[in-house]
Amino acid sequence: MNQVKSFLGIELGSTRIKAVLTDERGATLASGGHNWENRFENGVWTYHMEDVRHGIRQGFAQLVADYAAKHEGAFPDIGCMGVSAMMHGYLPLDGGGNQLAEFRTWRNTITEESAARLSDAFGFNIPQRWSIAHLHRAIIGGEAHVGEIALLTTLAGYVHYRLTGQKVLGVGDASGVFPIDSATKDYDAKMAAQFDDMAREFGFSQNILDILPKVLQAGEFAGNLTEEGAALLDPSGGLAAGIPLCPPEGDAGTGMVATNSISAGTGNVSAGTSVFAMLVLERGLSRLYPEIDVVTTPAGLPVAMVHCNNCSSDLDAWVGIFGRAMELGGARPDTSELYRLLYEAALSGEDDAGGLTSVNYLSGEHITGFHKGRPLFVRTPESKFTLENYMRSLLFSAIATLRIGMDILASGEGVQLDKLLGHGGYFKTEKVGQKLMAGALNIPVAVMESAGEGGAWGIAVLAAYAAAKAPGETLEEYLQNKVFVDAAISTIMPCPADVRGFNAYLRRYKALLNVERAAVEIDLD
Repeated sequence: MNQVKSFLGIELGSTRIKAVLTDERGATLASGGHNWENRFENGVWTYHMEDVRHGIRQGFAQLVADYAAKHEGAFPDIGCMGVSAMMHGYLPLDGGGNQLAEFRTWRNTITEESAARLSDAFGFNIPQRWSIAHLHRAIIGGEAHVGEIALLTTLAGYVHYRLTGQKVLGVGDASGVFPIDSATKDYDAKMAAQFDDMAREFGFSQNILDILPKVLQAGEFAGNLTEEGAALLDPSGGLAAGIPLCPPEGDAGTGMVATNSISAGTGNVSAGTSVFAMLVLERGLSRLYPEIDVVTTPAGLPVAMVHCNNCSSDLDAWVGIFGRAMELGGARPDTSELYRLLYEAALSGEDDAGGLTSVNYLSGEHITGFHKGRPLFVRTPESKFTLENYMRSLLFSAIATLRIGMDILASGEGVQLDKLLGHGGYFKTEKVGQKLMAGALNIPVAVMESAGEGGAWGIAVLAAYAAAKAPGETLEEYLQNKVFVDAAISTIMPCPADVRGFNAYLRRYKALLNVERAAVEIDLD
């Protein structure tokens, strides 16, 4: 049979590893996935690399089975592929490619001193989750392995390295490792020299640029799938070596692609385990904001990133509790239906959630200055404690810190958007997350049907761009003219009652952070 040349995207998200196969215009041909969870071990949020290997195999095997069921048992003819994953974190390897320390994810808030020192020295905000902050912490802490580091990479860079042997990163993912010079679209050479001087005071003799992956832009060649890489992804032997790969990207970059938000003046918000808004800038920020990251699009344009470590984890836990209560009553609720029922109940709650207030901090939160979290719920005797108000409170809590960060950008830089493109689990129940976020941010929120597969779809599109772009065709042109030309989009405008209700909720939320701070300081173990 005549097969369509396809493009494979694999993304390692915080709770799910997903594989998506598309054609060159972004139509989804098959998909697969594997659920996983982070671990909190020895005071560190981490994932084991064996879980990475198992997860990508499971996701790919499901995709192959899905494709075969739709195409008379055929194996997909993959023209190009790419890997995306959670940005930031710490994954050091030695010269033989061996892991030197546990993978320290973006969720960790253990680098406060290092992040502050580097931000001060560079005059550029270095958030705690950035790879360079983790490396600095390891150096000044005298960790024995630092002298053996031959490669410091991200999770996407690690998987790409295992598949191809190439030590590279897409510029968007690299911008969460070390600051990028917007002129060269490469690591900032001046800051690299500053880092080397600071590190040598503690006996670290290597040059930082020698151990960081090479930076590539969208559309560039990033290596071929090796025999070892093919066997790693598909132990059955059906996948052949030689397939080209696009540069590995972070979840922020693939989210921008998945929502067609890569041009100056556009923005998107990804809401799942974490929540972050990406606002593409005409130029860099006027000054350093400790709460705001400056990263880049996959094509290298500067982006203001409002990143919050906590979004849906506390909310998801409560949905699980309600589901268990239903099971005890003899029901067997479908998970998707349970989420729909509870999310829609929030729309019937009072505008300000009836006086109920929740802080969703399972882990630390840099925007509000917390090094660790304690999920917290408070009501007064006068509060109206109903299920509808409680669900609204939980959904508001998930995006309250995002609003605090967005207010910093609006007041400090005058950044304004016509709309935000939303994606992630917060928007999965039709219209609910959209409506509440539009009210919370007082910005129209849109959702594209074509971005339903999220970041895995976004990296598949980047793979298609690398292989199928016309000579001189920019990523912006490719997305606009080939991928999103007929995209269906649904936009919800802010409702004045929702805006007023969330503003009232936010005043209580900010006050409750004082209680949260006291709770964090109390040792409950």
